[in-house]
Order: sequence, then structure tokens, then C-alpha cells
Amino acid sequence: MGKRIAAFFDIDGTLYREGMITEIFKKLIKSEIIPPETWYNNLREDYMKWDKRIGNYDDYLVKMADIYVEAIKGLHKTQVEFIAKKVIEQKGDRVYTYTRDRIAWHKSQGHIIITISGSPEELVKEMSIKHDFDDFIGTKYLVDKNSLYTGEIIPMWDSLNKNKAIVNFIEKYNIDLDQSYAYGDTAGDFSMLKSVKHPTAINPTKELLTQLSEDNQISQKVNIIVERKDMVYKLKTDSITL
Repeated sequence: MGKRIAAFFDIDGTLYREGMITEIFKKLIKSEIIPPETWYNNLREDYMKWDKRIGNYDDYLVKMADIYVEAIKGLHKTQVEFIAKKVIEQKGDRVYTYTRDRIAWHKSQGHIIITISGSPEELVKEMSIKHDFDDFIGTKYLVDKNSLYTGEIIPMWDSLNKNKAIVNFIEKYNIDLDQSYAYGDTAGDFSMLKSVKHPTAINPTKELLTQLSEDNQISQKVNIIVERKDMVYKLKTDSITL
């Protein structure tokens, strides 16, 4: 059997129009698993900085992830799985038009569709089912023998771990990276984008754009997509001023 073509997708900010962890965080507050004052006391300042464009959204998400780890510690895995399912039932269609259309195109071509996401794996699983991905991996929140969360994690939001995931998927599906595609939006997606022949940065952060523009190997081949309202703009790195 010959090698296969794959399309690797990040989710947060690439397919889904925000960070999915924010949605499960809201549900945990509504379910009174996380006290409402947690957001105000620990996250409001970082959120306001980002909202005013004087702060980094990734900093806000990382801090939220730290609080999430502590919030679910001791909970049974089925509790979070139930909430994750509800989040995707209610919010799973809140995606970028461009990315949704690319998923459909890759399916029509018979490509392997895989998502590699930093969001909790419970959310990534449900999003993968909803959008008919062939496989997925997300950040693993570890459980003990009784299926209770321990507070330990195996992250999937950084470039190093995403690269390790790709290596595993190559072996699993006999993937030809020289013919494959990748889609991402942050610096954590850089190794994923660089590894394939057809990389696309979707609404990229400044950090990712800087990496792309400074690396000659990828700067000439990467497509940059900016989706705003009902318009999609296609750019090249040399047309952007950082």
C-alpha cells in the first residue's frame, strides 16, 4: 500500500473561532465546579489586557489551563466527558468558514484528516467526532485507577509535542509529509506547519508570523489566511509588515 496524504489541523483559533477551553471553563463555573470569583480574581486582568490588545491571549489561555487543572483534580472522568459533550453540542458549529471548507475538500480527496490540539482531549474527541476527523490528539489530563483526575497533564499546545504527535501519526497511517497539509495559528503550530509541503497559517499570531518570516524554508511556501466577518483574505509573508 502506498503512502497517504494527510491534513493536520489545530482547533483553537484555526477551526474553532476561540479557545475551546474557555467554553468548558464557563460550563464548569455554571455547574458550580469552579467558583465564579475564580475568573474575576485570577483571570480578569489577563483577559482585559488581551481585550485591549496590550496583552497576549496565549498568556490568558495558559493561566486558564493552570486553573482548569486544579479545578478538575479529583473529579471523575465521566463528569468532564459529559460537560465536554454538551459544549460541543452547543458550540461545535462556531467555526471558520475557510477551515470548514478545507476539511470538506480534503475529505473529497480521500486524505487522512487529523486534529492535533492543545485543548483538553475530552473536548478534542467530541470536536473530532462532530467534524468527522479520522484521528485526533489533545492535551491529556491524567486519571488514576479510579478514573479520577490527578492534576498531571501531557500537554499538546507546544511545538515540540505536536511534532512528536506527527511522527506517531506518520507511522500509524504511512503518511507522506512531502505531499501533506497543515493548518495552525500560533507559535505552537510552527513545527507542524514546517513539516509539510502545504502549510497554511490561519489568523496567525504575531509570534507565529515572525517565525514564518524568519525561516526561509517555510516562508516561501506558507499561505496566510485571514478571515474576518464574511471575507477571506489570502496573503504571503512578504506582504506583511511586523
